[in-house]
Amino acid sequence: MLTETRSLVCVIDDDAMVRESICLLLDMLGLQCTAFADCRSFLDSPTLPHCECLILDVRMPGISGTVLQEILKDKAPHLPIIFISGHGDIPLAVEAMRKGAVDFMQKPFNEQVLLERVEKAIALCQERKLEAHKQLNVDTRLADLTPREREVLDGILAGLPNKRVASQLDISIKTVEQHRAKAMHKLGARNLADLFLFVASPARREKSG
Repeated sequence: MLTETRSLVCVIDDDAMVRESICLLLDMLGLQCTAFADCRSFLDSPTLPHCECLILDVRMPGISGTVLQEILKDKAPHLPIIFISGHGDIPLAVEAMRKGAVDFMQKPFNEQVLLERVEKAIALCQERKLEAHKQLNVDTRLADLTPREREVLDGILAGLPNKRVASQLDISIKTVEQHRAKAMHKLGARNLADLFLFVASPARREKSG
């Protein structure tokens, strides 16, 4: 259960009764809930960076739910979205999921199912934040490498032996070993296995690709 963390869930729906009922339900689970009648109010709210799950109506006045989904890809990429709609046809649901929504529920929805999916979304948000923090740490440490240390590191990650790296960079094997040792120290890698786990993570490969 997530009751101890008091995670924040935001609800955006132009129907006041829907907003109130969802927030009452979430409060029973021990979650914080902040509701908005439109997407612009949510975007302008200081609570946005703290939100760990967004329950979002598809059809909204002004900025629609699907347009907000696109905006949040840059503004809050860690934030999982659960779409709700009274007009939830299959093509709309498929499109929302294809663009990254974690779920799509048609009104009226089962309250227990919604709670379960909110809990899963919050857990996913926390995982994404942790991964983003780890990636920032990786990028910060990589930025601390000298250009030569980075060249040596790239050679090592490509699976090249020290002799081959030395030949390609026109430096001695001893110099390669020195740069390699300094790079691994800066990255906090004790061995090659640590180095690959630290630098060649799935998130980093996706980002660089």
